[in-house]
Amino acid sequence: MNHNIPQHREHLVQQMVYIDENIKELTNLYNASTPVQEQLKNFFHLYLLELEELLSADQKSNLISSLPKVYIGTRVTVLFDDENDTEDFIICFPEESDPDSGCISFLSPVGRQLLLKKIGEKVMLKVPTGELPVVIKEITYVGHLFDEQQNMKEA
Repeated sequence: MNHNIPQHREHLVQQMVYIDENIKELTNLYNASTPVQEQLKNFFHLYLLELEELLSADQKSNLISSLPKVYIGTRVTVLFDDENDTEDFIICFPEESDPDSGCISFLSPVGRQLLLKKIGEKVMLKVPTGELPVVIKEITYVGHLFDEQQNMKEA
C-alpha cells in the first residue's frame, strides 16, 4: 500500500452513486461478461458494502490514508509467480477503459478477478490461454487521474 499518496473519499463516494444510478445497465454488462457460476454472487452489493466499510473507518477526513484492497480507481501491481515479472493494471469504469494504456474495466475478466483483492493475496487469474498465478504486490490510488481527465474533456 502506498501511504504517501492521499486517497480521496469523494471519489469513492462517487463510485457508490455511479453504481447505484447505473445498477441495471451494470448488472446487464456484468451478467453478459461473467461465467454463470460467478453471476450468483451479489457482486455489486458486496462491492458497495466494502466501500461503505472503508469510508466509515475514517469519517473524520476527506483523505483515506491507505487502501487495503483493490477498488475502482486503483492501480494494482501483480507479480507473475512463474515469470518473476510484474504488471500494472488500473481498474476503472467501463467507459474509461483503455487496455493499451493499462486501464481495464472492473467488469473485464481480469478486472473482475482483481477487484477487492488484498496486498499479498495469491490469485489464479483465468485468461484465455489458461490460468496465471499472480500475487498482489501493490495497490495505489489513482482515481484522481480520471477526475482530471474528465475535467479536461469538459473544458
